[in-house]
Order: sequence, then C-alpha cells, then structure tokens
Amino acid sequence: MQSPYHVLVVDDEENILRLLKNELSSCDRIVHTAENAQSARQALKKQQYDVIILDIRLPDADGLDLFAEFKMVTQDVELVLITGHGDIDNAVEAMRMGVFDYITKPFKLDRLEVVIERAYQRVCLQRENRGLRHTQAATSERCNLIGRSAPIQEIKFLIDKLTHSEVPVLITGESGVGKDVVAQAIHTRSQRATQPFIVKNCAMLFREMVRSELFGHKKGSFTGATEAHEGLVAVAHKGTLFLDEIGDLPEDVQASLLRLLETKMYRRMGENKERRADVRFLFATNRDLAKAVEDGAFNEALFHRINVFNIHIPRLRERKEDLPLLVEHFLNLLSNGRPVADMPEKTLKRLLAYDWPGNVRELRNVLERALILSDGKAITENCLPKELLDSGQGNTNAPPLSLENMEREHIARVLAICHGSRQRAAQVLNIGRKTLYRKIQKYGLEP
Repeated sequence: MQSPYHVLVVDDEENILRLLKNELSSCDRIVHTAENAQSARQALKKQQYDVIILDIRLPDADGLDLFAEFKMVTQDVELVLITGHGDIDNAVEAMRMGVFDYITKPFKLDRLEVVIERAYQRVCLQRENRGLRHTQAATSERCNLIGRSAPIQEIKFLIDKLTHSEVPVLITGESGVGKDVVAQAIHTRSQRATQPFIVKNCAMLFREMVRSELFGHKKGSFTGATEAHEGLVAVAHKGTLFLDEIGDLPEDVQASLLRLLETKMYRRMGENKERRADVRFLFATNRDLAKAVEDGAFNEALFHRINVFNIHIPRLRERKEDLPLLVEHFLNLLSNGRPVADMPEKTLKRLLAYDWPGNVRELRNVLERALILSDGKAITENCLPKELLDSGQGNTNAPPLSLENMEREHIARVLAICHGSRQRAAQVLNIGRKTLYRKIQKYGLEP
C-alpha cells in the first residue's frame, strides 16, 4: 500500500485552516497547518511536504518572498497560492516564478482538491524522471572519476574490486576532493545500481533530530512528532545509504549505528519493534577518525566497523597531471550544450601553478566564474580570480602576517571563490556555518 502524501496549508485565518484540514484529509493525504511564516518554517524542518498551499498575505511575511524561500530549501514540492481578487497581478507574477497554480478567495473545495492532486502528480513525475536519469547514468557510465594519475587509477581499481561486495566503505580525503563522486561510482558499479542512492551529510543534521532522521520515529514519540516518519534507513531499503562527514555524528547515535551495521536491525524512536534493514552503507570524512578515537570523540568499535575497506582520495595539488582533464570535463559540463570556450596555454599554466586549497570543488567554481566572464569566448587570465593570480607573487620583503590576519585573508579568498555563498565557503574551509558567520563578523567581511 502506498504511503499517504503530505500537504502543508499556511494561512492566518484559523477557520480556513480548520476547514481545509477537516475536508481535505483522507487515507491518501495528510494535511498539516501553519498559521504564519514562522510556524511554516518550523514545520519544514520536521517534515518533507509534497504540496504547500500558501496564502499570499501573511502577518509576518510576504507570500511571494516566502514562496521563493521555500523553493530554495525544499526539493520535490509544488506550491499553490491562495489569493484575494486584489492580488491577481502578484499571482500571475508568481506563476512566472514557478508556482504551480493559484486559487482566489472565496474558493471551492473541489477545485482546490483537483489542483492539489495535479500538483502531487507532478511531484511524483519529477521523482520518477530523476530516478530514471540516475538509472540511465548508472548503466551508461563506468564511473565519473576524471584523471589518469596513479592515485585515480588505484581508486578505480579498488572500486572494481567492490563490485560484488557489500562491505562498508570509508572514503577519506580533504573537503572538495570528490568523496561523493567516489561513493556514487561505488553504487553505480554495485549490484544495487538500480535501487535508491541516498546521500546525507551528517554535519548538516539538526543535533536533536539526528536519530529521527536516520532511523525514523513513531507518531507522538516526542514533542512535535505529529506524524510517523520512516527515516533514511527505510528510504534506502534495497539500495545504498551514503553518510558524508560521519565524524560529525553525535556520540549517542554512533552506538545505534554500530548495532545496525552488526545486526542489520534497528528501532524507530518510540517503538519497541525491531525492523530489518537491507541497506549498503558508505561513509566519508575529512577528519582523522583514528585521532578522534584516541581523543574519545568517536566510538572505537564503530570506527573499526566502518573502516573495513578504506579509499583515500588525494588532494588536487598532489595529482596536478589530472587538472587538464578536469578542466576539459568541467568546461564541457558547464557549457550546457553551447560551444566550449577555449583555454589558452597561458591560462592553463596559471591553474597548474595554483595550490587549490578547495580542491576539485574550488576548480569547478573558478571555471564556472571564468565562463561567465569570458562570454563564451577564450578564457583569458583576466577571467580568473585575483587571489589565484596573486598566489605566490607576494612581496618577499613584507613583514609576516599574524595568524589572525592570515585567517582573515584566507576566509576572504574562499568567500570570493564561492561567490559569497557562506554554505559553500564553510564546506571548503571545513568549518561549521555558525563558526564561519562568527568569523565573518569578527573580521568585518560582511558584503
């Protein structure tokens, strides 16, 4: 039997919320409500919704602004606007922005129900298409590891050896080296290639929700658990679950994960019933887990269990012979079918001379920026970031920078490379977003 889908209604009129919840709820559809933007944001942290019904006028936010915000933080969701007659122009603008449809007040329930069903059908189609694309990529590509260097050839050899194995794999290396690409390649080459490949970054999980996110929870198992939640382990059934930044998993959850790996059994929060997991596990970290074990920050038994088969990815500066191939790959990828911009040898030499602290991720970001500046023509040195051109060309007579100044300069450079994206900069710097925000304020790096 198919699980019911989830609808969130955001409106400041209590009678409308009560009416829609009572009339639209069914065995196939669960309706949740939120009376303002703040409660809607909180709801999105606890539940993945398929359709959101959003009033264009809310007491604490503009509906169009909230719509744009929701589209950025949610995946596979369609939004429907509720508008008054005076908001038709705004509703039309929202249609251009990507809203699925709009309903004017007063509305008929049967009309709204039809719109919700159509919106949910589109969500299902998007998921099906994405799954098909993943399956086609899995059958057409051996693995998307770019390079001919000895380390990359060794990694490809190890991935081939894992084809018929189900052992846990620990992928190590600095942030940005491509641990997710290796994990995808392992799944693609495995016997589970046509099944789900679920990715979760443990560093991005809300600490108080980690156990629920992984193992699921029963309705009423804690405050706010208004509905049951399956968890990532259940979603990855028959497929592969890739847990990135496993070193950031809270210690109290590490023991539960160890038991799951050893027994293939787990419990949802609030349940005594044990469930069996048919899941292949892959892990990644940029931390020294052996040192974390010594410091008592990581479960020793779990470390030995996930480190059965280790694949280490070297830094980009340790395999610069792969850089021309990576440049060619990214330029083709980022050109989106347009003629690929030429890269003169002088520009390529600049790229080869740089140390790439952000590794392959930083290279892609630099090339994406350079393509925009080149207008599709040759990528000259002028298209490269100033910090890349200036690297290694500083004044040798200048006094040494203090540790604080060096940190400030490095953070400023990474922010520039990431085009101001704090999330991406935090990943490159291998620090938490809150830590990055504090340092931006400390060093006066606000845009």
